Amino acid sequence: MLTALSIRNIVLIEALDLAFGPGLGVLTGETGAGKSILLDALGLVLGNRADTALVRAGEEQASVTATFEFAELPGGLAEALEDAEVELEPGEALIIRRRVKADGGSKAFVNDQPVGVALLRTLAVSLVELHGQHDDRGLVNPRGHRALLDRYAGADVAGVAMAWDDWRKAGAKLAEARADIEQAKLDQDLLLAHLAELTAIEPEAGEEETLANARSDMQKGEKLAGDLEDLRTVWDGSDSPLAALRVAARKLDRIAPEHPLLAEALGALDRAVIEAGEAEEKLQGAAEAMQHDPAELDRIETRLFELRALARKHSCQVDDLPEVMQAMRRKLDAIEQGDADLADLEAAERKAHEVYRARAEALHATRVTAAVRLDEAVAAELAPLKLDAARFRTAVAEQPEERWGASGMDAVEFLIATNPGADFAPLNKIASGGELSRFILALKVALAEQGGAATVIFDEIDRGVGGAVASAIGERLARLAGEGGQLLAVTHSPQVAARGRTHYMIAKSSEGTVTKTSVMLLDAEGRQEEIARMLSGAEITNEARAQADRLLEGV
Repeated sequence: MLTALSIRNIVLIEALDLAFGPGLGVLTGETGAGKSILLDALGLVLGNRADTALVRAGEEQASVTATFEFAELPGGLAEALEDAEVELEPGEALIIRRRVKADGGSKAFVNDQPVGVALLRTLAVSLVELHGQHDDRGLVNPRGHRALLDRYAGADVAGVAMAWDDWRKAGAKLAEARADIEQAKLDQDLLLAHLAELTAIEPEAGEEETLANARSDMQKGEKLAGDLEDLRTVWDGSDSPLAALRVAARKLDRIAPEHPLLAEALGALDRAVIEAGEAEEKLQGAAEAMQHDPAELDRIETRLFELRALARKHSCQVDDLPEVMQAMRRKLDAIEQGDADLADLEAAERKAHEVYRARAEALHATRVTAAVRLDEAVAAELAPLKLDAARFRTAVAEQPEERWGASGMDAVEFLIATNPGADFAPLNKIASGGELSRFILALKVALAEQGGAATVIFDEIDRGVGGAVASAIGERLARLAGEGGQLLAVTHSPQVAARGRTHYMIAKSSEGTVTKTSVMLLDAEGRQEEIARMLSGAEITNEARAQADRLLEGV
């Protein structure tokens, strides 16, 4: 709830520090004293537009600081602060400050951390609910009517939201599968053509390197063919050097025993024959490896060209072509399997839809039943508030399927008819501001709402009424404030003022050319005097004081 409000240099207010407590607090004062200035100042910290006209004449800037304290931080408020990365320790006060410069521009702070004005508007929903002559938020806004009815009915909205989420996810999976299958079928002919082309070639991993090496060897063999042919004469034929070396070795073998040096010579000659034999084998192997076969070379080059062309076509390496073939086969298998999978997804989507519809229909029935009870409760509050000719109706309309959502299938709106025979119309279309405020009061009493803003403000809800009606308004305001709540009422009615737990008097004074607005927290004697003034006017009589005492004693 709002516990403190500090105002500096706002219009006629030079410096003002107010403390607020729980229960019903009333603000009174003569017309033109500056009650609207107080609400305008509070509106700044709630995110209203920063009008430079609010800055007190002759000052460079104005500021407003509001302090809110909570036994437990409301969920919506906690989420908004977390999203904005504003830390608030348990039990710590929430302090909102807004500064406006006379030459334009404003800055906002939450617990001394700079924030955007949009955050203030978000926080305002959980902090202050203002009902006045031109109210366009709170209970007047149809956007919140469904949630209010659900809270009144104790409806299972969470179960419907869960079923909606399941249905939405099942529908998304089905749509994705259908799109994938449709795209795959469009690609099917192309996949088959590509796969047939690859299958005809049947590429193998590592094949490119093998073919490239073979081609390189053949090309080298073609270049070295003459040299190899010349070398062959060293070994081929009976008169070749190698044959002569072998004949010499055989002759030396017969005489080697005759002398040690001959034996050593034979050993060296044998080694030479062996080495020469190995050289002959390697040259023969090289000749065979580099044998130039024009037909085989042409086959290898054609194969390499085809493989590399396919690799470019599929934007991959030649060695990756076998995996490309496997991926194509998997896609084609998926197309064939897709129809079976699609049937399963369609069944899951239908089941999720049925679960959602059943829960949404149950929620619809709960809302319709609760709407009747709420209409009766509001109707019981209208007559004491001098709205006995008016009628209230909670319209629960089932929407077409394309407008269903996490909150069910219904649109909910509070409607009123102010005169007999008149058509029902939305709350925000009512002609009289005073009637609107009393309708809102009746609705809030009927709802006994616990989940609204921490602080509720009614601005001149008693406009145009008096006597028993004003007394009924005061009684309901006090009841609505209860023990733990906080409700502030700007009022001209002594009957309403007498119901306040705390009473603030707003006054305007002038010294020369300087006019100031001040606010004073009244004690018991001050309350009697202010209520007597409200009863009698400019001259406070003893009779008015006695009547003020009776009003105060009556509460």
